[in-house]
Amino acid sequence: MKLKDLLKKIGPGPLVTAAFIGPGTVTVCTLAGIQFDYTLLWALGLSLVATLYLQEISGRLGLITRMDLSELLKNQSQNQIFKIFSLILVFLAIGLGNAAYEGGNLTGANLGLGVFWEAPVWKMGSLTIQTGALLFGAVAFFLLWSGNYKALEKVLIALVILMSLAFLFAAGLTRPDWLAVFSGFVPVFDSEKLPTIVALIGTTVVPYNLFLYASLAKNKWNKPSEIGPMRWDISMAVILGVGVSMSILIVGVVNPVNELQTASDIAQGLSGVFGKFASFLMGFGLMAAGLTSTITAPLAGGLVICGLLGKSQEIQSTSMRLSMGSILVLGVVVSSLGVRPFYLITLAQLANGILLPIISGWLIWAGSQSRFLGNQVNSKAWTLFGFLIWVLTLVLGLKSLGSVLGWF
Repeated sequence: MKLKDLLKKIGPGPLVTAAFIGPGTVTVCTLAGIQFDYTLLWALGLSLVATLYLQEISGRLGLITRMDLSELLKNQSQNQIFKIFSLILVFLAIGLGNAAYEGGNLTGANLGLGVFWEAPVWKMGSLTIQTGALLFGAVAFFLLWSGNYKALEKVLIALVILMSLAFLFAAGLTRPDWLAVFSGFVPVFDSEKLPTIVALIGTTVVPYNLFLYASLAKNKWNKPSEIGPMRWDISMAVILGVGVSMSILIVGVVNPVNELQTASDIAQGLSGVFGKFASFLMGFGLMAAGLTSTITAPLAGGLVICGLLGKSQEIQSTSMRLSMGSILVLGVVVSSLGVRPFYLITLAQLANGILLPIISGWLIWAGSQSRFLGNQVNSKAWTLFGFLIWVLTLVLGLKSLGSVLGWF
């Protein structure tokens, strides 16, 4: 297949890759490599299966019903209590949550930039302004506010490709012991590794990506016959994203840094092993990961908020611009002024911990309902497999709740 034909087949899937490969993913995967070598690659393999399963149902629901998940939940009439509870959780976890986490995306992008150039820090009385975070915030604001979805999609696809190449090439420079790499896909359970296992899976199985892809799929495709291209699109996107995560873990194995104080330590630690080139690769990857997540978080949050409120989800609409702008502005304030929105993040973590098993369970149920999908429903065997995925999301949700509430 020619490159031109391959590029034509690319749909909105890379936006999902852009969303879950952020500074948090880079840090978690690097720490997993530093602390446990290759032995947790199997956890990323498990996250690949779970993410593919849930994202495919999400895309299929969007394509067939012509509604995203927030609209489908809002239009439910069978159980009003479940409906209201779900909508509140979705708003807290994705609307407010993305606003709270946006600061981390911008901070990560700024740390990546610091490998190449230290952006000035302005002192204004008691305030310290990180101009690098302001710069990335301005770039994201311009792309989102322009209202040109096609241009936005092309920018994100280009960034995802460049980011992926940077991390994959950095992994190749390590010349890993492939026997040890392959043995890392054999599951080994250890209580010491459990928090890292949960973190690795949790950075890939992301609730807001389920909402994001359903919305993108309904706008990209509109006929049941196009389910095949949709599946190809999301499969390639998730496989690429998890492949990048695995590459970051592999690079982490040779990183001599014992403790990561900041995400930029990932790049700086490699300079003594492979020279400046590897440091530049990881720095660029971190910068691109932060910027792509900075763009996709307000987009996903805006789509969800407008879907819940019954407002237009067109990217040029006033409702979308206000929603995306609010999320982005809060992120800029958090990152550039060094504000720590502790209570907002805690609330978002709680909501995410409850939302993930609920929305995944609802997705698996909806995937078996002919009133949603007609003859495109899951088979009984596929629904049973989904139950195992749901158990995994329940464990992730409980761990998220436990970390916030201090249970373990």
